Order: sequence, then C-alpha cells, then structure tokens
Amino acid sequence: MIRRLVADGVPQRQVARDLGIGRATVEWALASDRPPKYERPAAPTAFTPFESSVKQLLAKTPDMPATVIAERVGWTGSITWFRDNVRRLRPEHRPVDPSDRLTWLPGDAAQCDLWFPPKKIPLEDGSKTLLPVLVITAAHSRFMVGAMIPTRHTADLLLGMWMLLQQLGRVPRRLIWDNESGIGRGKRHAEGVGAFTGTLATTLQRLKPYDPESKGIVERRNGYFETSFMPGRDFTSPADFNTQFTDWLAIANARVVRTIKARPIDLLDADRAAMLALPPVPPTVGWVNRVRLGRDYYVRIDSSDYSVDPSLIGRFVDVTADLSRVEVRHEGRVVAAHHRVWARGQTITDPVHVAAAKVLREQFQLPRPAAGPNEELSRDLADYDRAFGLIDGGLADAQPDVVADGEVA
Repeated sequence: MIRRLVADGVPQRQVARDLGIGRATVEWALASDRPPKYERPAAPTAFTPFESSVKQLLAKTPDMPATVIAERVGWTGSITWFRDNVRRLRPEHRPVDPSDRLTWLPGDAAQCDLWFPPKKIPLEDGSKTLLPVLVITAAHSRFMVGAMIPTRHTADLLLGMWMLLQQLGRVPRRLIWDNESGIGRGKRHAEGVGAFTGTLATTLQRLKPYDPESKGIVERRNGYFETSFMPGRDFTSPADFNTQFTDWLAIANARVVRTIKARPIDLLDADRAAMLALPPVPPTVGWVNRVRLGRDYYVRIDSSDYSVDPSLIGRFVDVTADLSRVEVRHEGRVVAAHHRVWARGQTITDPVHVAAAKVLREQFQLPRPAAGPNEELSRDLADYDRAFGLIDGGLADAQPDVVADGEVA
C-alpha cells in the first residue's frame, strides 16, 4: 500500500498521516526489498542448557529416542517440548543416504510388489475383504503384468510369480523384492524361495529396509493403478477383478511412459530377448503337505478344510493346491478334488464322501457274528496223554485192539 501510494505521487508525509503510521515506517518500507514480517528475537529457553549435551548424544546415536535422551541429560520439564527440540536437531546429525538415478539394461531386472486395491472384494461366503495383487514390472521396458492372489503366504506368492512369468514368456535375470515376509526377512529367504529361483536360474534380490527408491518403478505403478484403473469399477469376485485388470493392462502397456518416452509394448521384444528362457521343468510351487487322514476325513489348506474319501482314514495322503484347485492323492491316485475357496475358515464337503462315511459308520456299528460250530477250537485228547507221559514206550505199544460188537481182545 505504501509503495503504491508513493508511486501515485502521494507525499510520504501524507501517506504516513492517511495510514496512521510514522514517517520512519514509510521510509523503512520504501527501502526494504520484502514485506514486513514480525520476528521474535532469540532468547534463552529451558532447553538451552541441555542443547549441547543433546547434540553430543545425537552425534553418537542419531536414532536415540527422545525419552532416552531426556533421561540421559536429566531433563525434568515437559517431554513434548523436549521432543520438539530434539526433532529440530536430529536431521543435523543423521547420516545422508543419497539416491542415484538408475539405468536399467534390457532383460536385467523386474521389480515385484504387492498392491492392495482400496476396495473390498466379495468372496464365496458373502464376506468382503481386501486382497493383495501381485505386480511384476520389467524395469527396462516398463511392461506390467499382475494378478490378484488369495494370501501373502509364500506358497501363493510363488504361484503368482510363476503364473505372471509365464505370461511374460521369459525370466528376468533379477527379481527385485522388498522385505516381504513371504519372500524372506533378514539374511534368509523364506522356505521354498531358493528352490524356486534356482529352477528359474535367476536371482532374487531383497532390498534393505527403508530403500523404496530402488523399487520406485513398481511403486509408482501402484499409485497409477489407483488413479487410472480403480475409479468407477465394481467387482463381483477375484476372478472378475483379474479379468478386468488383465484387459486394462493391455491398454496401459500400449500408452507412452513419460520417463522413457516410449510404449512398453514397443520395448518388450528387446527386453525379452535379453532375458532367460523359461525352465524346461516347471518349478515346484503351491501348497504341498503329507498327512495321515484323521477320523473326520478332512485336510486343511490355508485356513479352510476339504473332505477326502473316508475309506483312507488312517493312511497317508498327499495334499497339493494352487490358486484355484485342491487335490488329494493316495499312492498317486486322486482321492479328492475341490475348487479352492479364498474365504477364510470354510468347510468344503463332497456329498459322495459324506455318503461313504455313513456306510462305513453303519458297518462299524453292526454286531459281529458269532463263531460257527466248525469254527470252535478243538484239541486232540492224545496231546494231554503225551503231556502227562501216559503215552510213552510200552504204554503206547499196548493199545487194545477193537473188534466187532465192541468187544476187546
């Protein structure tokens, strides 16, 4: 306001009088290069005597909790005020972790991640739940494949990876994951992951914690799905979701990606040419278990129970399952087959198994038949004579002769 009035030719004295301010204020405003701002002069606070000690602790241990620092320095005031000051000082002592711009060679790597769509999916029992979607993005071409899976268990993750790699048609030389519990934690892979990657002749690389930039390609795709795929869509089942998602991915892979200024579908051939071929023998994936069938003739996969032929009660059966089917075998023969349910805590029963169990139960409850006359135990009386020494030597030779009419000679 002061600048505008003076620029219009109003004298500074009249400007000060019209605005009710001092002439020195008008002169200061005209000489300043920024709008006025009130700044409180710095003054010592209750935290000031402790600041140097806090800095020493943060220099040695940048992640030390504020409550522990307060205890070490003897702080007795407000812990909230203390936390605010520690939060102000902590970035100055935290080590820097630069993030480089990465260059992805053809066939070198594919980034894998789980995306949770923000909409619940109806399941077989009428319930609705959030289910994970396994997404694999080829790092060089940005080509995307994905599918919804029932759980985050290692068996389902490996099933999903194998299915998506078959859709891709080749195997990237590196599969990059974060610290997903179903893939591995710490320095060890989850059980079965090493055998899976060994069969594919590829390497599974798990990133260090707090390193999302190394997997930024697939992370950005997750946000892209939520803004471009999800709006206005409804799903009746996981199969319906996978159908719609697969159809949409065909469209998304034909769009130009801003960072590479090309369409993923156009770079896919060069990317696949540098990848590894699919193995001649498929890897062993899925749920595998060997159990002795109990009296209730049910086996469990994930959290649901599936019925088995009750004639095999007490015998060992081999249980296998993939994303859509559950099979039970005994000595290589299929004795039960069910469609796998994704709802939790379900009991899947084949009516044939119930009828067979009823027949076996009735047979077990029938009274056992009495032994027949020919089945009675009998023993030669001569055995007792021999046991007591009655038939021995001369006695055995002095047997009476039996003649006609019952007379003894």
